[in-house]
Amino acid sequence: MVLKGKNVLVTGASSGIGKAIALLFGKEGANIIGTYHHGGEEAEEVMKEIATHGVKAVAIGIDVSEEEEVARLFARAVDEFGDLDILVNNAGINGPTVTIENIQTSDWDKVIKTNLYGPFFCCREFLRLKRRNNSFKGSRIINVSSIHEVVNVPEHAHYNASKAALRNFTRSLALEVAATGMTVNNIAPGMILTPINKEVIEDKEKMKKVEATIPMHRGGTPEEVANVALFLASEASSYVTGSTYTVDGALSILGPEA
Repeated sequence: MVLKGKNVLVTGASSGIGKAIALLFGKEGANIIGTYHHGGEEAEEVMKEIATHGVKAVAIGIDVSEEEEVARLFARAVDEFGDLDILVNNAGINGPTVTIENIQTSDWDKVIKTNLYGPFFCCREFLRLKRRNNSFKGSRIINVSSIHEVVNVPEHAHYNASKAALRNFTRSLALEVAATGMTVNNIAPGMILTPINKEVIEDKEKMKKVEATIPMHRGGTPEEVANVALFLASEASSYVTGSTYTVDGALSILGPEA
């Protein structure tokens, strides 16, 4: 078991990529705290499945965009595990499809606070916990962004901006903690077959068009993203930090076509 005995926090673990990461990490021996915003029943089922591997698994409802809720989350994590070894910032939202001139400030704020402030709040609490426990060495932070950190699409400026900022935040944090032995990396998924892409997946014509654009001619699976996360969480990646791992079937290197 690659992660035997490790304590892991995965945000947005009730479905999609977060669920796949939590399940794989649990299978590899990690104790898991998985958060959810909606889908409490689904999150509880995921934790039950993880617990069959003989590890501890706890589901906690939270809105990562709220600073006080993140503080309470980490207080609960300390109560459950004492310390955390790995933080996976996966929770995120798309936001409405709208031009910049028509976007509502409330919608802009919701996307930025969830996709950027959320990881910031979680990373800050994680770092403070590491400082208190003097346990930086070997710890891991994995942020899940998107290929839209570099590939922009119209009418999604809020999402594009949040993911581009998360990439730079990852790099900045990696520099700050490099000497401690902690690594900080970023995964940028492309078209992954998850509930967040439900609208496209359920429209056969849209899906056919998307798959024709992807060089590998298919969408990716959450498990394929989770496999990359496992590498970044393991000792195999001990000299990897400040990097972005793109998981997109070569979609992003098409440039404007993507």
